[in-house]
Amino acid sequence: MAQIGARGDSLDARRRLFGTRDVDLLSRPVIDTDRLRGRGAKSNESGRFEAHRREMFADGWEPEPEETFETREHIERARSIITRNVSPDIGFDRSINPYRGCEHGCSYCYARPSHAYLGHSAGVDFERDIYVKVNAAELLRAELANPRYRPKPIAIGTNTDPYQPVERKHRLMRSILKVLLETKHPVTIVTKSALIVRDLDILTKLARHDLVAVGMSVTSMDHKLSRFMEPRASTPSRRLEALKLLSEAGIPTRIMAAPMIPAVNDHELERILDAGKAQGADAASIILLRLPGEVRDIFREWLLKTYPDKVRHVMNLVRDTRGGRDNDPRFGSRFKGEGPYALLMQQRFEKAIIRLGLEKGGPALRTDLFTHAKKDEPQLSLF
Repeated sequence: MAQIGARGDSLDARRRLFGTRDVDLLSRPVIDTDRLRGRGAKSNESGRFEAHRREMFADGWEPEPEETFETREHIERARSIITRNVSPDIGFDRSINPYRGCEHGCSYCYARPSHAYLGHSAGVDFERDIYVKVNAAELLRAELANPRYRPKPIAIGTNTDPYQPVERKHRLMRSILKVLLETKHPVTIVTKSALIVRDLDILTKLARHDLVAVGMSVTSMDHKLSRFMEPRASTPSRRLEALKLLSEAGIPTRIMAAPMIPAVNDHELERILDAGKAQGADAASIILLRLPGEVRDIFREWLLKTYPDKVRHVMNLVRDTRGGRDNDPRFGSRFKGEGPYALLMQQRFEKAIIRLGLEKGGPALRTDLFTHAKKDEPQLSLF
């Protein structure tokens, strides 16, 4: 079987880079870089719920044909579309995710572990096995037609990006927005894609009734770094251009410096906020790097490949913000972190938004205009 995990540097050298507590990661097989063009993850470990664990290794025989990592679409007819949550540190109680998996390929994406529930790896599989909920608008219409439904803003883009590349083909977001406009239902959108301007006509109509707000995530202003971190997301300049078009159309916008990674892009915080303000953003937010579940090892593999001389320093800073651990899942601290470094980041953010006149939260969206959707059923109502 073909070997896919060979690294040129010695084990002892990599131990010095990682430190002894990270040594287990060093034996994980990674895939040849040439086969991963446009992907963020460097490995494809079996999902944590799988009965068997599969690893590639060199057994001395002739190599088998190498696996390609092109995007695979899975058409899914979902049973429900609005997801509920009761998390006390999240400003919404319902969300929609038209897609499962995300082609953008962010190595740090906290949504990666969710792919294990589908029998996939949180690594490359998360970026190439995309589940498309083709009946999303149909389900949304049915749920909004329920007489017992009471409106509150629906958040879209909280798990995977609704404007990732496959949206160009399937146009699920456009069909969802049409239903929301018809029912005058409030919605918030978070994305890293300039594709959102395709739906500017619908978003503008929603904005006239105070029914929409958009958050544009910009992780770095450095195009090269952005390409390494988010290989299939829009470039920083295109995101800022989209932010400007949205703002000029009267749509409330927020610049999101997320995530801030210690010793990688944290020095760009003020520059990102300045750029967002210059393009018309009304508000801003910041999120510190989170490494839940499998994301920890996927990010560290990316770090070893991209910044081998920074691995130990970056991970030590991450642990300083998480009470000595790689991740802190507690409500209230998981987004901000704790300790001197996290406090410094928050102070820098506070000073920057005061200087720029940016708000922390988004605008209050209206719910009083909501009207229940008309059912597609031919049967007449009894009342």
